[in-house]
Amino acid sequence: MSLLYIKEKVVKIQTTVSSSPYHLFAIFNNPQIKATCNTHVSNLVYVYEVRMSRSVPLPHPYSSSVVVKLSTKLNPHLLSSSSNYYSIRSKKKNGAIHASYSFHARDLTYRPPGTQINLLNHVSFTLPHKSFGLIFGPSGSGKTTLLQLIAGLTKPTSGSIFTQTPFQPPLPLSPQSVAILFQFPERYFVADTVFDEITFALPRHKTHLQHLIATRLETAITSVGLSGIALDKNPNSLSGGYKRRLALAVQLVQTPELLVLDEPLAGLDWKARADVVKLLKNLKKELTILVVSHDLKELAPLVDKSWRMDVGGLLIEKPLPI
Repeated sequence: MSLLYIKEKVVKIQTTVSSSPYHLFAIFNNPQIKATCNTHVSNLVYVYEVRMSRSVPLPHPYSSSVVVKLSTKLNPHLLSSSSNYYSIRSKKKNGAIHASYSFHARDLTYRPPGTQINLLNHVSFTLPHKSFGLIFGPSGSGKTTLLQLIAGLTKPTSGSIFTQTPFQPPLPLSPQSVAILFQFPERYFVADTVFDEITFALPRHKTHLQHLIATRLETAITSVGLSGIALDKNPNSLSGGYKRRLALAVQLVQTPELLVLDEPLAGLDWKARADVVKLLKNLKKELTILVVSHDLKELAPLVDKSWRMDVGGLLIEKPLPI
């Protein structure tokens, strides 16, 4: 890998991610460098002026790879330079710059209170933002238990669940950012109308939030293809496929970042199953999705990462056995 040696005493670095001086120095592959750092923020873009005590090597923008400490790799095409001005960018979409992040579980162990047996043993995995993950394996191996931990319904005996953004410290995963859909969710409908079912958990009595609620309701209904259903219709009068769509809308109205699903195709006929797969394909464009399922063949086209859970709560990353 070729290197450029920057001799200027001041180097400007532009990034959409707020960074500490340590992280910035890591970009130069030299965390021991002595420097001061001034920060300016404009239009959500951070510009750092790093004043260096000596010249340092900087990976050439057109080298084969740019390796940054903290186990982060930058595509060389995302690193541009002009004189002594360097811009470090994340993936571009529609001309805008977006910082990517991922969901992590690290060394999760779960032992129910009052027992001596672990249902999960040292489970670890990573799921990138807006990707589709699938966990498969025999019944009773702990798959649903893992989903409950991720959704914050149960606390792990040990280990951590967090989100990670490049150049940022990890943050605990907030239960408010996770929506969980259990197997046969239509069995748990509580309201008499579609409207009341979707908005059941929203603060509808607060007048100043009515516009927000209306916007969320419209978005959720549109996302799952329920636009043609009357809001005063009884949820239990819907077909199996539309009940499943409604159950998804109930979760999506909470605007989660991570959607976890337990056997989303269970109990549906072939047409409803195909409709739900198509729906999940569209949701994947906006959300990160983690699914537990035995229906591997139908979901395979959507899967970015997959893991097998074996009896004893042991998780290992493996391709789908199809």
